[in-house]
Amino acid sequence: MNDLRKCTAEFIGTFYLCFVGISAIICTHPPISKEYGLLGIALAHGLALSVVVCAFGGLSGAHFNPAITLGMIATRKICPFLAIKYIFSQLSGATLAAFICKSVFDTGAVQMAKLGIPLPGEGVETVTVLLIEFLLTFLLMTAIFGVAMDPRGKAVSIGGFAIGLTVTSNILAADSLTGASMNPARSLGPALILGHWEHHGLYWIAPIAGSIAAALLYDRFLLPTDDRPANDENSSDEEAAS
Repeated sequence: MNDLRKCTAEFIGTFYLCFVGISAIICTHPPISKEYGLLGIALAHGLALSVVVCAFGGLSGAHFNPAITLGMIATRKICPFLAIKYIFSQLSGATLAAFICKSVFDTGAVQMAKLGIPLPGEGVETVTVLLIEFLLTFLLMTAIFGVAMDPRGKAVSIGGFAIGLTVTSNILAADSLTGASMNPARSLGPALILGHWEHHGLYWIAPIAGSIAAALLYDRFLLPTDDRPANDENSSDEEAAS
């Protein structure tokens, strides 16, 4: 029952993040044509993430992202069996969010926005997508460890806000290059509903690699040995987020 509660939190949190993010993107396209632009889209993602991290961080650890969950596996902060349940819950929440957005918004706006699928900008090469998504997710995971796993960061008590701001700033910096996904679930949901798979694999490979690299660096080097939380592969009560 405890695992079910955690997985439900991961489902709801990922749904919330993806529903708000996809909706914000669609609303900037005709005929809806809201004028808040990239700043509004970035804030929508960042604020939604801040809310669900604060709401569910104490229950599931607030991953909401398969790349973050896999980074936690790499540092033995979650057992693989529970991680599989988390990832299934995250992908399900993202897919439901994309389905509802496709169903309720104007068809023209949905098609023009490609249902909010993160995609490379015009002329952006594959190697650039891999590098940028790696770096964005690396920075996101570093922020997560810094404010939610490191006892020195947890003392500041702004974990959810800081993590949300990281996503906001990453979108502002790199949306025009890659769509700034940082999250395979965020990419999969709309791709599955719209049936658009071009470049999709890049948005799994780079975020997962970036997340694992940042998790290992912080856990093995930046986190002081005396302050390092005990690893427990049978528990997911770690305070992480994404």
